[in-house]
Amino acid sequence: MDLLPRLPGHLQPRVRVISPGAQGPIAGGSFVLYWMRTAVRGHENPALDAGLEAARALGLPLFVYHALSERYPFASDRHHTFILEGARDVAQELARRGIGYAFHLERPGHRGPHLLTLAGQAALVITEEMPVPFLTRWTQRLAASVSTPVWAVDADLLAPLGRIPAAATHRAFRFRAATETLRVRWMQEPWPDAEPAPVGGEPAPAGGGGAPFLPPLPFEPVELATASVPELVAACEIDHGVGPVPHTPGGSRAGYRRWEAFRDGDLGSYHRRRNNPLQAGVSRLSPYLHYGHVSPFRVAREAASAAREGSKGAEKFLDELLIWRELAHAFAFHAPELESLAALPRWARETLASHAGDPRPKLLTWERLARARSEDPLWDAAQRSLLIHGELHNNVRMTWGKAVPFWTESPEAALTTLIDLNHRYALDGRDPNSYGGILWSLGGLDRPFPGDRPVLGTVRPRSTTQHAARLDVARWSERTRRPALSHPPRIAVVGAGVAGLSAARVLSDHGLEVTVVDKGRGPGGRISTRESSQGWSMDHGAQYFTARDPVFRNHLASWEAEGVVARWEGRFVRDAGGSLEPARSEERWVGTPGMRALALHLAEGLEVHTGLRVTELMAATEEGGWLEGMDDPRGAPPRTLRDAPRGAPPGRWILRALNEGSPGSTPQLMGPFDAVLLTPPAPQTLELLSGRMPTIEARLGEARLRPCLAGMLRVGRRIELPLEGAFLPGPILSWIARDSSKPDRSREGGESWVLHGGPDWSEMALEWDRDAVADALLAAFQEVVDQWGDGATIQPEVLQVHRWRYALPDPALPERALWDPATGIGVAGDALGGPRVEGAFLSGRALAGRLLGSPPEVEPGVEPGVDGPGRGRPKGGPPYPDAQDELPEAGAAEQLDLLS
Repeated sequence: MDLLPRLPGHLQPRVRVISPGAQGPIAGGSFVLYWMRTAVRGHENPALDAGLEAARALGLPLFVYHALSERYPFASDRHHTFILEGARDVAQELARRGIGYAFHLERPGHRGPHLLTLAGQAALVITEEMPVPFLTRWTQRLAASVSTPVWAVDADLLAPLGRIPAAATHRAFRFRAATETLRVRWMQEPWPDAEPAPVGGEPAPAGGGGAPFLPPLPFEPVELATASVPELVAACEIDHGVGPVPHTPGGSRAGYRRWEAFRDGDLGSYHRRRNNPLQAGVSRLSPYLHYGHVSPFRVAREAASAAREGSKGAEKFLDELLIWRELAHAFAFHAPELESLAALPRWARETLASHAGDPRPKLLTWERLARARSEDPLWDAAQRSLLIHGELHNNVRMTWGKAVPFWTESPEAALTTLIDLNHRYALDGRDPNSYGGILWSLGGLDRPFPGDRPVLGTVRPRSTTQHAARLDVARWSERTRRPALSHPPRIAVVGAGVAGLSAARVLSDHGLEVTVVDKGRGPGGRISTRESSQGWSMDHGAQYFTARDPVFRNHLASWEAEGVVARWEGRFVRDAGGSLEPARSEERWVGTPGMRALALHLAEGLEVHTGLRVTELMAATEEGGWLEGMDDPRGAPPRTLRDAPRGAPPGRWILRALNEGSPGSTPQLMGPFDAVLLTPPAPQTLELLSGRMPTIEARLGEARLRPCLAGMLRVGRRIELPLEGAFLPGPILSWIARDSSKPDRSREGGESWVLHGGPDWSEMALEWDRDAVADALLAAFQEVVDQWGDGATIQPEVLQVHRWRYALPDPALPERALWDPATGIGVAGDALGGPRVEGAFLSGRALAGRLLGSPPEVEPGVEPGVDGPGRGRPKGGPPYPDAQDELPEAGAAEQLDLLS
């Protein structure tokens, strides 16, 4: 059966058949499957309507399958949260219409080829036409994997993509002329929603009702109406270091609130105010259009109504919505490749190639750019808007994009960096409009400009200096710097190891006030480096680290480029029952010139207090406006966490700390804090929690941490062993390393070796005196030299011992972090992330993500402080005018203004 002609005329031109030669449905299929992705709404949705009409023609029910993968590009808490919020709205809307719907969230314990399973049972698969690389690949892969025909339906543009010729997609004037008549109807008439298909031979009740059809499901669907979105997000293996944007919730309800506020307020002045980021001049609808939470048909129709009444702002808005936005989609649809310079016109490729060797003013790593550390005030303010708020005013976005080629080594690197920074942080990232704007920065959808300039050649210039001259950069920077949370919490992080610094860094990058406290003489924890006044240094804790996680590897590339880390090359072996065999082949990374270099890099820009050991976590109350636990003239005793009442006001924590360098000194009080993140080893964290958080403590108590006794050996000659590092079976040693063979270590005057005792022996010898431990480690190392080396007697110049009481989790818990938003207490570290540097880094990010997704409740206003009357809380919210500055409602960035 050729099904296309049986669809209504307004739907037929929107359908593209993906499966080669397959237009008709599969006989024996029991339903029509709509794979929902980017038109997440139950109204004015051509893809949904095509499914309903096809199901009606076949006499079959329609089932809507909506899923969220962990594997889409730049998957993060930010994108996941927005998508899940939208899914909650559409689930309710489809239920009201009597349309079967189920949502699957990919996460540990909930993975599988469920789309393939459902597609194999269906007579027809329908999804949206969204011309971006990863969705195009996924659609093609599905079509190639099943015999069921697959259709893609344009649900995003007024002018159907299939009717737009490729020749009209490179310049706006050609596109306008080619598409004007294709959209006239939908600027005047409402989109006709199709009725639900019959179920079980009975027509669905008008307006919904009845039991929606559900096929046998190969997964347990998420009940979105009752599920906790932050808990769902935390369970996924995604980037937890990019937080949600609370002032821009996902979903049709939020999207239409945003649209109606703009339509009734600022639409009329859009043509005058849209280029000034300090004014409430733009709609900021782009994320809602990108995910299809709002209907572009409704938005265009209502804007057109205002334009017919003489609104100049509405006219300009329609030009951006219907010309520039739809041009970007059509360009992406016809472009052979969006993520390479091949997407640019020939003149742009040639001029960029001719200037590829031009000197750059400076080269910046991805991390410096991502964290808004370029030292260009305008550019950094723009990047902070993306990083913190997930949005960027379009007029600034164009300047932001054109600066990057001057800080990257090649045009190809500039394009890759722009795609990353935009798609990773922008809520509307990965949209055809995003690609259009990014490519425009390099000459796409544009013409050559007179003159031949360094780096850009004849690509249109747009300097940050010139832009800054017409914008109050300091004022705008202040706005983009403020947190997205309306009442930002003050946060203490206990522990300046990798987990603590990683958490603090993420939270600080999101604009929050963070204080890090550590008992050591400097940041580092178990990646500390022991340094001597004699000029030697040794890594006595973590010896090296590996990198497997893509988020961690992304940062690693920047650390390597900045000289913070380097690969440790050499021969690494293991003792295989009397013979040396190569150890597992993998890249081994070390900090340079010591492992501590990585900790110092992570601590850069943070408020870190070292030499302070936190001994108590005190809960304060607001009785009489006094913080109990401080010097209360009424004589009330200090209130520790152990003594605090359950349900104590969140965000009222004081740290009591002792100065490690001044025994007997008066304890120092620090705070108040709204949240305290604990990253010491599990036993020390449990001591601070004091039995007041039984759920977290019971879980943390399941992690056993075993000790490691470490020896640091300095000798005046080279020890002839055919290795740089060796894994040993004991009974005493588990690891030996020629520490001086690491990059950027001094090799003058002899060698440095690090000797690690195995966990069983370290447990037995943990309380031995240091000399006995040193003698045992040295004797065991001498046996290794006798067996595998030259047999010469080792003559130590230096032999020191360090006790790592809590070194190796056995086992580590599967959770990355533990968090209680009701009290503002969270836990991260080795017991949760595992013993590796990478695990600690990801554990800290996960805890930061938990806080950003479920922040502690915070009382606004000024609060007392331990050293005086206190400070006013920093202001949070969107980076554009708030209610005091004319904006009726906070919102998301708009990307409708593709070009000025």
